[in-house]
Amino acid sequence: MSREMQSFEFTTQDKQFLSLQDLEGSWWVADTIFTNCTTVCPPMTANMASLQEKIKSKNLDVQLVSFSVDPDNDTPETLKKFGEKFQADFSNWTFLTGYDYETIKTLSIKSFQSMVKKIPDSNQVAHGTNFYLINPDAKVVKSYSGMESKEMSKIAEDLEKVLQE
Repeated sequence: MSREMQSFEFTTQDKQFLSLQDLEGSWWVADTIFTNCTTVCPPMTANMASLQEKIKSKNLDVQLVSFSVDPDNDTPETLKKFGEKFQADFSNWTFLTGYDYETIKTLSIKSFQSMVKKIPDSNQVAHGTNFYLINPDAKVVKSYSGMESKEMSKIAEDLEKVLQE
């Protein structure tokens, strides 16, 4: 599955910057969400919170990154509130915005082979529901269903394996 992660430098929930270069040398897990999503994002974000607990309990050094697919509405403040609602620990889970819609659409298609599409006459955005495992060389090496809570144990096990190598 190995695909090159597109280069980026975006704004975090704390109004800092996070770039692909900052993540190089680390294993990380990414997804795409938006804060006023009425369908898949709340369960996906709850699953990412569960994954964060699992990697913490195994003492794994892994970053989690949630890219907003609705950057016009998802300000750093909005993303921070959204993360807090799910008890996100921002020390290793970053919510990103600060780009335009076309930028995230392109990044999602090129890096994750996952479409992003505004739904006409609504404030919703259709997007993929996978979580993506990215290796220290910035290659997307595996995807998992972000909607299946049992997949979080699988991600944690896979991370444990690769971090022991």
